[in-house]
Amino acid sequence: MNYLSNEKLVIVGAAGMIGSNMAQTALMLKLTPNVCLYDVYEPGLRGVVAEMDHCAFEGANITWTTDPAVAYKDAKYIISSGGAPRKEGMTREDLLKGNCQIAENFGKDVKKYCPDVKHIVVVFNPADLTGLVVLLHSGLKPECVTTLAALDSTRLQETLALTFGVQQSKVTGAYTYGAHGEVMAVFTSRALIDGKPMSEIPLSPEMWEMIKHKTVQGGSNIIKLRGRSSFQSPAYNAVKMIEAAMGGDKFTWPSGCYVNNKFYKNVMMAMPSVIDAEGVHFSEPVGTVSELAELQASYEHLCAMRDEIIELGIIPPVSDWKKCNPNL
Repeated sequence: MNYLSNEKLVIVGAAGMIGSNMAQTALMLKLTPNVCLYDVYEPGLRGVVAEMDHCAFEGANITWTTDPAVAYKDAKYIISSGGAPRKEGMTREDLLKGNCQIAENFGKDVKKYCPDVKHIVVVFNPADLTGLVVLLHSGLKPECVTTLAALDSTRLQETLALTFGVQQSKVTGAYTYGAHGEVMAVFTSRALIDGKPMSEIPLSPEMWEMIKHKTVQGGSNIIKLRGRSSFQSPAYNAVKMIEAAMGGDKFTWPSGCYVNNKFYKNVMMAMPSVIDAEGVHFSEPVGTVSELAELQASYEHLCAMRDEIIELGIIPPVSDWKKCNPNL
């Protein structure tokens, strides 16, 4: 059985719906036979392990543990969904304090047990902040830590496809950048709808606001429909991100990555990006004046949230970041 790699992949939060789906997807895509499932909830974890064994993946060496020292030892790739899920009526930002504390412990465990890990994908919300916390406390290089931001863009693609009555893959060039939350920036000035520039399609202000609203509230809509937070789409996209980092097909949907340039300072945010075996690489978004203004507002929102977790003592002041992580 040919696998992409033989290196150890750890799924954190494996007892949950996202985590268990990530485990199955990683094995179905044959990323590596060496998959370690980690969660603090042992009964649920045992159940997931049994399910994976019942799938009978050929050549798989599935291990499991509730001990972080065992989970992270010799880990080369990690995907973590190990935070509290969003419930109906909650925004991603409502999870800020508790999940950022979980991210702090996660980052410190990485530094302690697997400082040479090659790539981490952070899934749990608010991902822009939890990813930043993990990066700071893990001591890793910025290109080695990404967060799941692609869902906002795939939801935008879906909304546009439904609006214009075309197959979803026929919508290209439409992306969201900035925050993975209520204040994301929607870029469609370069979008094509079945090959036709969206800018040439008449669109009322009401229709445009509907498109944006459905995109921003895509996750909330799933909670209303299914009674729980989405798990299949985040699991699939997160595994595709780690697949790219392992040397598979490049991941070209926007990823959350650490940005510190002349425009945006010391934040984790969704950018035009590519993940490959060297890590994540991003470029500057290109858009209209109004799109870039939306992105600026999204960035300022992220800065305010970053400053909030600084005040909570979860991360140090920006001036001390290099002491915490010399790679920043």
